[in-house]
Amino acid sequence: MTTAPKPTTPPSAPATTTVRLFLVDDHPLVRDGLRARLGSMPNLEIVGEAGSAAEALELVESVRPDLMLMDVGMKDMNGIELAALLLQRQGAPHIVMLSMYDNPEYVQKALQVGARGYVLKDAPAAEIVAAIEAVSAGGTFLSPAVSKKLFRTQEPRPLLTPRESEILSALGRGESSKQIARDLGLSVRTVEAHRQSIKRRLGIEGQAELIKYAVEHAREFGQGS
Repeated sequence: MTTAPKPTTPPSAPATTTVRLFLVDDHPLVRDGLRARLGSMPNLEIVGEAGSAAEALELVESVRPDLMLMDVGMKDMNGIELAALLLQRQGAPHIVMLSMYDNPEYVQKALQVGARGYVLKDAPAAEIVAAIEAVSAGGTFLSPAVSKKLFRTQEPRPLLTPRESEILSALGRGESSKQIARDLGLSVRTVEAHRQSIKRRLGIEGQAELIKYAVEHAREFGQGS
């Protein structure tokens, strides 16, 4: 007697993570427009919104978004100052700045406080979606118009945070991650994470290239950024 083979269950597809998005803009019409443009985006849930920095600070703790799309030019506190406050908190969300302004100074300040993206308000919806996807995946995103203007006017010195500047300077002096961690009161793991971030910002691939860059540019970064 032949036994029929048991039916097999096809492997299930890996679960797709839903990005929890929070909107911050002091113009209700802008928030309405963003909801309309992004509401149908797959794997995205708009979990809250705020019309001011104060409201955002109050709501974010309870909502716990993964990513915030935040206006730069608000009345009570500008978005860059708000981003700096939020990014000091443990478990802070990624932040993409949304702005009418392509001023390179604003872009530099936003990146320096830790924002991961900067998109113009009049950008096509596809560009805003691309920013959300890139930042949610751990990357960064600048509107092409912003990027072109930034790199035309940017000084030779790249954009690093003060801590990254300290670490790059120390690498240029020949210090190891263990020495840097001890001198700055950090864990070795944190120093290594900063090294990876520095490489990403500078467009550097390997450790040897990073050390070479650090040695050549150590004086520029000795005082932080």
